[in-house]
Amino acid sequence: MNVEKKIAAPDQGSADAGRPSREEAEEAVRTLIRWAGDDPARDGLLGTPDRVVRAYEEYFAGYDEDPQDLLGRTFDETEGYDEIVVLKDIPFASHCEHHIAPMIGKAHVAYIPDKRVVGISKMARLVEVYARRLQIQEKLTAQIANTMEDVLQPKGVAVVVEAYHECMTTRGIDKPGVSLVTSRMLGAFRDNLATRREFLAMISETSRIS
Repeated sequence: MNVEKKIAAPDQGSADAGRPSREEAEEAVRTLIRWAGDDPARDGLLGTPDRVVRAYEEYFAGYDEDPQDLLGRTFDETEGYDEIVVLKDIPFASHCEHHIAPMIGKAHVAYIPDKRVVGISKMARLVEVYARRLQIQEKLTAQIANTMEDVLQPKGVAVVVEAYHECMTTRGIDKPGVSLVTSRMLGAFRDNLATRREFLAMISETSRIS
């Protein structure tokens, strides 16, 4: 019978502290519509501020969740399992913090347990929590890996993230089809070349974004 443990997470405070009201957010959308050159009072745009604010509530829901608390429930009956655990091809949608443009991709997350394991759905949720914030891909990759290491204290953590950035595929340099790949290796994945190669081989068959 598995033993589930709850690890306490630090209090991060209220996510709503200092936030503008919903009415202020909707008025900000109207201002941007006027700045773009259109009339927020015309029929086709009357409901847009409300829809945009509701969309933002989904896009940035990660600010309302504590990623450390998410990984807090672990299992310590593993029969001595000490090999790589990898969850690959985790899809995510985030937004670049420089242009608030979509960043669409997938993440591969792995760790080597020491004394406890975590439910695989929690690994996917961890990616989701950090993705649903304003991000740069390098920070997103590091946050996932660092949280896995801090909470689970495993023998090693590896994260690879691949994504398309619409801030460069639909504007600016305008180069569609270009993807960015970032990685963070900790513990055994950084120190042991064979372990790192094993992980990369495990994800290599599905490493391209489809």
